[in-house]
Amino acid sequence: MLWSDPENKTPKFLREAQAMMRRSGVILALAMVVLMLVVGGR
Repeated sequence: MLWSDPENKTPKFLREAQAMMRRSGVILALAMVVLMLVVGGR
């Protein structure tokens, strides 16, 4: 690696987008579990 190589850092908006995707994935998974419990309980 040369001293002139650019730093391997992701842009701020990309990190924020990845964090938002992770959060939405967790929320979606929880919603699916709740939906299965509600539908399965009938």
